[in-house]
Amino acid sequence: MKVIDFMGQRRLAMLFSLTLLLISIGSLATRQLNWGLDFTGGTLVEVHYSETADLNTIRSTLNAEGYSGAIVVSFGTDRDVMIRLPKGYSDQQGAQLLASLQEAFTGSVELRRIEFVGPQVGDELREQGGLAMLLALGLVMLYIAFRFQLKFAVGAVIALVHDVIITLGFFSITAMEFDLTVLAALLAVIGYSLNDTIVVSDRIRENFRKIRRADPVEVINISLTETLGRTLVTSLTTLLVLAALALFGGEMIYGFAIALIVGVAIGTYSSIYVAASTLLLMGVSKEDLMIPVKEGAEQEDLTP
Repeated sequence: MKVIDFMGQRRLAMLFSLTLLLISIGSLATRQLNWGLDFTGGTLVEVHYSETADLNTIRSTLNAEGYSGAIVVSFGTDRDVMIRLPKGYSDQQGAQLLASLQEAFTGSVELRRIEFVGPQVGDELREQGGLAMLLALGLVMLYIAFRFQLKFAVGAVIALVHDVIITLGFFSITAMEFDLTVLAALLAVIGYSLNDTIVVSDRIRENFRKIRRADPVEVINISLTETLGRTLVTSLTTLLVLAALALFGGEMIYGFAIALIVGVAIGTYSSIYVAASTLLLMGVSKEDLMIPVKEGAEQEDLTP
């Protein structure tokens, strides 16, 4: 097996990661996120058309009536339409919206649901979502520290934070709507990246104990080379499914699919370079992973 010198390019990879992180943090600080209705508050209106609904016509009608910033998507069938009005519109205005739609349509328009999400509820959801992400990262660090070693835990958490910040930065730069489905995708990215990092860490630990005459760089390169096939196959098959969801799944899950595509791609990269490079920076060695021998066992070994 030809061993790929992954760690030989670790400085270039660290520079690349640092650049992405600075761009992402800068965009989050200046542009912030385009918060969706779940976080900002607003009005959600679901209507059913007697015939196929033309979304472009509906958008033009709403803009002409003064409903600026309205998001119009189809769901279920081509006759069911969901309209999201941003913060500043009340549920009474949502009822008036139905009359405007009926005037611009020759058939019948049936109101299915009007839901008003207040800004206080949106703030609460935002706080709970952030706490859920922090709790997930904390539990991950405890698990890795218990399962492997503290240096592996630090490397895994740094890789996860790296993935989350860059994914958030992507949504900030592109100004895509950030709603609860995207938050769920971020939590899924944490789980996916963690699984990949654990596989790599397990092989590194195994090779540190098995390969006696090799320095840490060589051991990590061998471990990454051995797990490369599994990592690429898993990532590519996952990305194919997510690409199909993004292209054919409709606007309702488009943000969810895009967040997972970005997260899986970055997570695959970070499990190879960020987590492993962090281990080298922290000075991981064979002694960190040796199985402790009990005093009784040592005495038995010395007994002739």
